[in-house]
Amino acid sequence: MKVAEVMAKLEKKYGHEKEYLQAVHEVLESVEEVYNQHPEFEKAKIVERLVEPDRIFTFRVTWQDDKGEVQTNLGYRIQFNNAIGPYKGGFRFHPSVTPSILKFLGFEQTFKNALTTLPMGGAKGGSDFNPKGKSDAEIMRFCQAFITELWRNIGPDTDVPAGDIGVGGKEIGFMYGWYKKLARENTGVLTGKGATWGGSLIRPEATGFGGVYFVNHMLKTRNIELKGKTVSVSGFGNVAWGAALKATELGAKVIALSGPDGVIIDEAGMNAEKIEYMLELRASNNDVVAPYAKKFPGSKFIAGKKSWIVKVDIALPCAFQNELNGDDAKELIKNGVTCVGEISNMGCTPEAIHEFTKAKVLYAPGKAVNAGGVAVSGLEMTQNAMHISWTAEEVDAKLKQIMLSIHEACVKYGTQKDGYINYVNGANIAGFMKVAQATLEQGLV
Repeated sequence: MKVAEVMAKLEKKYGHEKEYLQAVHEVLESVEEVYNQHPEFEKAKIVERLVEPDRIFTFRVTWQDDKGEVQTNLGYRIQFNNAIGPYKGGFRFHPSVTPSILKFLGFEQTFKNALTTLPMGGAKGGSDFNPKGKSDAEIMRFCQAFITELWRNIGPDTDVPAGDIGVGGKEIGFMYGWYKKLARENTGVLTGKGATWGGSLIRPEATGFGGVYFVNHMLKTRNIELKGKTVSVSGFGNVAWGAALKATELGAKVIALSGPDGVIIDEAGMNAEKIEYMLELRASNNDVVAPYAKKFPGSKFIAGKKSWIVKVDIALPCAFQNELNGDDAKELIKNGVTCVGEISNMGCTPEAIHEFTKAKVLYAPGKAVNAGGVAVSGLEMTQNAMHISWTAEEVDAKLKQIMLSIHEACVKYGTQKDGYINYVNGANIAGFMKVAQATLEQGLV
């Protein structure tokens, strides 16, 4: 396999799908050498099979707003790969949703899920519907229309969607309720459900918690303690909230968070009240963090800037893909950053990753760092299948073990001769080889 040849063919077919091509190139670049040590993979054309999704559903979603006007959106479900288990991956409701975004996310999800050690394949879906500013009744009507188009193609042993950006507990509830009505069965077909009707405890916090657990393991490879370190996060949704909460619990000081409007700098560090306020900001539907500075004297707001301008020990991207670019990376490195844990999906651009690895900064990609969310979704599937419910402590213990095993796999496949751990290579190789071997053993399917 030659990466350049594979990418040339994909670019000819999907030249406009930049995010998808970026994700594929990153993985193939990491696995090329190891892959070519397995001629059986090349004979079976494993790469050519894994870079294409199994199937893509595209459908019209028509719903009625509160004014009685008919609205139309596009819906998608991309079932990327089910070599090691049922398709698993979230729904994203956001105006930026395109096939390219969802293909990149589904491709990443395949290997992320493989890293968790749980039997889950990779998928992603969503719509260009924007829930911001919509009433609960409008969101319910949209979710019901969305699931009406898709329900026959998902199921507890087929495809188990979850939430993502724009899809929280409320949206999952509306979709699950409608699925249950249409299918006339009560199964674990969606994860992220309410705790009283099949959901797992600590699921909302899981991505952020798992990311901090992973970062803690990264620091330990250099005998560095998390306690006392300064941290910046981007975003203020569930992921950033969970990361800020766990980092603070473990003794770190979160001093920066950002939104589309700018960055909050709080040198005193966040506490329980401030972290809880992050959820209030998200619930306000205004997509701004500026009110934080008014509520908590001593903090300040800088419009139009990102969290990466702040001098910190640890940076945690928690929002969107490609939110941290090469210039941001240089700024962080100049300010002495020790560790960057990508808790968003593909949160760093290739240029940023190059800067971090060149400077030997501890850096790990989303498919490893943010796997805690889907790991707890997998644990929710297990609880549903067994008709049991674990305590928060039991789920958290399992999450810690999963993040440890992912870190160990990254170290195994990513440690270079000079001792530097290339977590990008480690995560990509560990996840890819598991899916490739499963694909090979199952024949032409």
